[in-house]
Amino acid sequence: MSNLRLPSGQQVRIVVFSSLLLLAACGDKSQQGAPGDMKVPVSVVTVQPKPTEILAQLPGRVEAIKDAQIRARVTGIVTEINFKQGSDVTDGQLLFTIDPAPYRAVRAQAAAQLQRAQADAKSARLLAQRYGKLIKANAISRQEFDNATAAAGQADANVAAAKATLQSADIDLGYTKVVSPITGRIGKSLVTEGALVSATEATQLATVQQLDRVYVDLTRSTTELAQLRRALASGVLEQTADGEAKAQVILEDGSNYDTEGKLLFSGVTVDPTTGQVNLRAEFPNPDQILLPGMYVRVRLQQGIDEKALLVPQQAVQRTADGLSSLMLVKDGKVHVSPVSLGSGVDGKWIITKGLSAGDVVIVEGFQKIRPGAAVQPIPWQEHAAGDKPASSADEKAESAEKPADKATSPEPAAKS
Repeated sequence: MSNLRLPSGQQVRIVVFSSLLLLAACGDKSQQGAPGDMKVPVSVVTVQPKPTEILAQLPGRVEAIKDAQIRARVTGIVTEINFKQGSDVTDGQLLFTIDPAPYRAVRAQAAAQLQRAQADAKSARLLAQRYGKLIKANAISRQEFDNATAAAGQADANVAAAKATLQSADIDLGYTKVVSPITGRIGKSLVTEGALVSATEATQLATVQQLDRVYVDLTRSTTELAQLRRALASGVLEQTADGEAKAQVILEDGSNYDTEGKLLFSGVTVDPTTGQVNLRAEFPNPDQILLPGMYVRVRLQQGIDEKALLVPQQAVQRTADGLSSLMLVKDGKVHVSPVSLGSGVDGKWIITKGLSAGDVVIVEGFQKIRPGAAVQPIPWQEHAAGDKPASSADEKAESAEKPADKATSPEPAAKS
C-alpha cells in the first residue's frame, strides 16, 4: 500500500491544476451568459414639435428683365460699329451707323416739296381774300369766290401733307443712327461693317439685356400646388408675417446665391401638355452672376409649420420596397415604425406620419441592433459633417465588448 501513495509535492500540483480548470470552466460559463444580458448603447434624440419654415425646391431658368433685340429699321449699308462687344451700354447710346446719304437726299426733297406747297398755299389764300372783297361788291360770281376759297383750303392741306412727308424723312434719317433703347449689357455684333441690312426683313444687329435684376421662371405641378393650398387652408401651415413668399437660388454647382428674391406671381392657367403651373420670381443681380438661360433651382418659401416633427436624415432607414422607417426606443427595446417624409430642412426630415411628439428615435448604433433588442439610450451629440463625435454609440458598444474578450483568455498560471 505504501507503493501506491503519491509523493506529497505531486499531490499539490494535481490539486492546483484541477482548481485552475474548474475556475476556467466557471469563467467560460459566466461569459457565455453575459452577451444576452448586455444592453447595446445607441445614440437617440427625443422628438419635440418646433416651428419650422417649410421650403420647396423647384427647377427654373434665368430670364433678363429687359431683353432688347436691336434691329435695322431702314435699309442700307452698315458704315460704323460704335460699341465694344460685351460692354455695358446706356439708354440712347449710339451702336451702329447706317449709310445716311440716301435718306438725306429724300429729306431734302421733302423739304423742297414743303416749300412749294407753302408758296402755293400763300397764293391761294391771297386770291381768296381778294375775292372776298369783290363778292361784297358783286364784281364776281359766287361760284368764282367758292372756287378760290376751296383752292386755298386745298393748298393748306398740301402744306400739311408736305410737312408729314418731311417728318417721315427725318425719322428715316434718324434711324440711320441705331441707338440702344435700354441700359444694359450688349452681346456680340451680329453684322459687320459693310453688311447690307434690311428694314423689310428687320435684320437683327445685336442684343442688349438688363442684368442688374433678373427673373427666374419656375414650374410646379398642380398636385403640389393643391397640397399647399389645403395645408394653408387647414392651418397646418401659416403664411409668413409679411405675406410675401421669399425665394433663394441654388446655383448649378450646388452653392447658394447670396441675395434673396421674391415671388412675383403664380400662374392662373395650367400647361395642358405638362400639367405644370408657371411661377416667376425676381432677384437682384448686381454682380451679374445670374445670366439669362442659366439653369438653377429655387428654394421657395411655403409657410411655417408650428408643430413640425424633425429627425436627422441619418435616422431614416430605407426598406427594400423603397419605404421609409424609423427605429424607436420603447420600454428599453427597439421598435420599427414606418413613416412618411415631408420636406428636408437643414439636414433633417420633417416627419408627416408615423411619429409622435416625445418619441425616442435612434440616430446611431444600427449595426448591432434588431427589432426587439434591448438597448441603452445615449443622447445624440450633433456634429458637423465629416467630424466624428467624441463618443458615439458604436464606440461605446465596442468598448463594452473588449473586457469580455480579454476575460476569455486567462493569464498563464505561475510556474511553481
